[in-house]
Order: sequence, then C-alpha cells, then structure tokens
Amino acid sequence: MITAQLSYSVMPSPVGDVLLIMSGDELTGLYMTPHPTELESQGYERDDEALADVRRQLEEYWRGERQEFDVPLAPRGTTFQKHVWEALLAIPYGKTASYSEIAAQVGNPKACRAVGLANGRNPISIIVPCHRVIGADGSLTGYGGGLDRKTVLLDLERRALVRN
Repeated sequence: MITAQLSYSVMPSPVGDVLLIMSGDELTGLYMTPHPTELESQGYERDDEALADVRRQLEEYWRGERQEFDVPLAPRGTTFQKHVWEALLAIPYGKTASYSEIAAQVGNPKACRAVGLANGRNPISIIVPCHRVIGADGSLTGYGGGLDRKTVLLDLERRALVRN
C-alpha cells in the first residue's frame, strides 16, 4: 500500500504565522496560531518546497495580486461541513455573506447555527474564506482566528479591490 507524503510548512503572513498541511499533493489544512502540535510524531515532515506553490499563491494574496486560489484542496469533515465550505468558496473576493445566506445556499435555511459551527471548523482558513461570513446585520461575528484577524483579511481584500 502506498501512502501519501505528509508535509507541512510554516510561513509568515499579515495575520501572524500560518501552518500549511498537505497530504500528497492536496492541501488539508491552513491554520493560524495556535497550530496543531506534534506533527512529526504523526508522520509529517517539514517540506517548504512541497508547499512552495501554496506559499507563492498566499504571498500573492497578501500583496493583493490574487483573488482566487488554484490549489488542490482536501478538507476533512462531515458531508454538511463540506457543503458549507463549498459555499464559502463561492463568496466573491472582497465581498461577504451572512450565515443565513450560506444556510439557504446549502439547502437548509434554518441551519444558521450549524453553518456557524461548520464555518468555525473550516480546516483550510483564508483559502476557503470563512472570514467572509458575517452576521445578518452586517456585523463581524465570531472567527476562529479572532476578530482582529478577520478585520485584517477583509480590509486587505477591500483595499486590493480599490487599487485594481
């Protein structure tokens, strides 16, 4: 049996260091601090080169030069979570959507709370843009990375749209 290479990389960003995790050629995680620990004991090896394309695309995003990512993704979660994460990918760069809008998009308009929980368990933050989900009244609501980071990411996208 052939097993996929398990790789990770840590890179600086405007929201602090981010941890990238890859299985084979698919990104399975992008985490802000605190990072999952003990990766080596789980068979992961630090390999910045294996994650070079992801790192390059994120650097372009930080500079406001990239609005969409072209990275093979393999988030692990329930079927419902995966539907929510797919809906997050449809939120345009620099725009936001409410939890109720995402709930309606995944076919369960009353599942706002479940959407919030799935959003909070998104293992590939930034690329799967959970930071673009806001409250129905337009307020910034919970974000696993902290509201300060959510604000930085939304401002970064808005500024890039104004420049371009």
